[in-house]
Amino acid sequence: MKLILPEQPVLVKTSSKPLYQQLDELIRNKLHSGEWSAHDLLPSENELARNYRLSRMTVRSVIVRLAQEGLLYRVPGKGTYVAEKKITTSSLSYIGIREQLEKQGFQTSTEILDIQNDYVSPKLASKFHVGAGTRFCRVERLRLLNGLPLSLHYSFVPASVCPGLDQKDLVGQQLCDILCTDYNLSRHHVIETLESTAASAYEAEILGVRKRFHLLLLKNFISSEYGIPFEYAKIVFRGDKIKLKFEY
Repeated sequence: MKLILPEQPVLVKTSSKPLYQQLDELIRNKLHSGEWSAHDLLPSENELARNYRLSRMTVRSVIVRLAQEGLLYRVPGKGTYVAEKKITTSSLSYIGIREQLEKQGFQTSTEILDIQNDYVSPKLASKFHVGAGTRFCRVERLRLLNGLPLSLHYSFVPASVCPGLDQKDLVGQQLCDILCTDYNLSRHHVIETLESTAASAYEAEILGVRKRFHLLLLKNFISSEYGIPFEYAKIVFRGDKIKLKFEY
């Protein structure tokens, strides 16, 4: 981490482009070019206002907007810092998150937090067209990126279609690959939803964030080519670390 020093003013008051927009673009360019690195400390709002001859309210509006976009983050009593660049991944319907990250050169690892055969809610059981007394294999995994928590994965598969799943290498292999190779369960139809959620106390502890922290919640309901549902997956991502790109 380093302190970013004020520079000579480069805003053009005679330009038709508003000064707040010029400041916004100036900061974005420094972030995108890498001139300002993750966790660098920005000058205070007063220093920026004085250096660029702007009102403090104008500077604050720009800083707040960039923080809301996740490009900066603010620490009460300490200042504003450059945020880490978010990792971009595509839909998990076609390729698993682990494979996507490793193709981008990231080091990933997986921890099995829990695996057991248990009952699910009547609502979830009905989605699989089975009775409430049907047992499911419930797998809970933590995905780490370069040794730091990135996402929490919950998977539910009817136990009758995946006997012995708890004995498989769920650390070294992706669950989707195991289901396909060992149980002939290939994803053919996927219903995928994405929404914002707040971290529960448990999720906050596991992911290393504060309670109510902004998370991304991705849900997948997966069926075979014969229309038979065989997996429900719920994945909670740290919203400050990743963004999902959907291309059609």
